[in-house]
Amino acid sequence: MVRAITIPTSLREEYPFTPKKIKLKSGHTLSYVDEGTGPVVIMAHGNPTWSFYYRDVIKSLQGNFRVIVPDHIGCGLSDKPQDYDYTLKNHIDNLEELIESLKIEDFNLIVHDWGGAIGMGLATRRPDSLKKAVILNTAAFTSKLIPKTIGICKNPIFGEWLVRKFNAFAWPATFMATNIGLSKTAKEGYLLPYNNYENRIATARFVKDIPMNDSHPSWNTLKEIENKLSALECPKLILWGEKDFCFNMNFYNRWVDIFPKASKKVFKDAGHYVLEDAKEEINKDIFKFLSE
Repeated sequence: MVRAITIPTSLREEYPFTPKKIKLKSGHTLSYVDEGTGPVVIMAHGNPTWSFYYRDVIKSLQGNFRVIVPDHIGCGLSDKPQDYDYTLKNHIDNLEELIESLKIEDFNLIVHDWGGAIGMGLATRRPDSLKKAVILNTAAFTSKLIPKTIGICKNPIFGEWLVRKFNAFAWPATFMATNIGLSKTAKEGYLLPYNNYENRIATARFVKDIPMNDSHPSWNTLKEIENKLSALECPKLILWGEKDFCFNMNFYNRWVDIFPKASKKVFKDAGHYVLEDAKEEINKDIFKFLSE
C-alpha cells in the first residue's frame, strides 16, 4: 500500500520547510520546496535522495534567492504511482511543467546524481533561460561505466526485487555515499520516503532507467542532452567529491572536457554525497558563485 509521507517532529529542525504541491498533467502530484525571493535557483536531486539532500543549500540561499527544489515523481513527498513510466524524458517533462506553472523564465541550476541528466535536460531545452549552473558529482552524458553494486540492482531478473524488498539502494547509500558518515537524523531523513515496498518503486526504476547502450529506451534522450551541453554558454561551477564510488573522477574529467572554462574544485575527502561531506565549504562556494 502506498502511504503518504509526512515530516516527523524529529526532522523539523533539519528540514523546516513546508513543501508545496502541483498536480501535473499526468494526474500525479509533485511536491516541491519553494523558499525565498530573488533570482531563481532550481535544484534537481538524484537517486535515492529527495529535496532533503539540498536542505542546507536551501537554508544558505533562501535569504537572497528564490529556491525551488522538486521531489521527482516517485521520490520524497511526491506521489509514488505504481503504474508510472519512470523515464528520463518524463522526469524532464515534469520539471519543465513545474517551471511553466510557476511562470519562471530565467533560472540558475544545481544538479546532483541523476538530477544532472534531468536538470541539464531542462537546460538544453531552454538554453537562453539558464544563467548559471553548479554541477555536483553527476553526469548528463552516456557512459559505459557503472559500479558493480549498482549493476546488481539493475539486474533485470532480481534487481528491482532487491531494491524494493530490502531497500538495497537507499539504505546502502547512507554509508556508501558518504566518506565521513551521516548523523542519525540525516539517515532518518534520507530513508523517510522509502519505507516500504511500494514507496521504493522510483529508487528501483531510476536504476532500471540508466541507459548503458543504444537499445535502451532512454539512450536517445540522454544522447540528445549530451550533444547539446557544449551550447550552454553560461558560467559553471563544478564541485566534486573525489571519493565517490559511483560518479568517480572519470565523470569529473568528462565535465572538464565539455566545459573547459568552468570554475572547479575537488574535495579530496568527500564522497558521492558531497553536500554532506564538505557541507560548510561547499555551501559558501555555491553562495559566492551564484551571488557574483
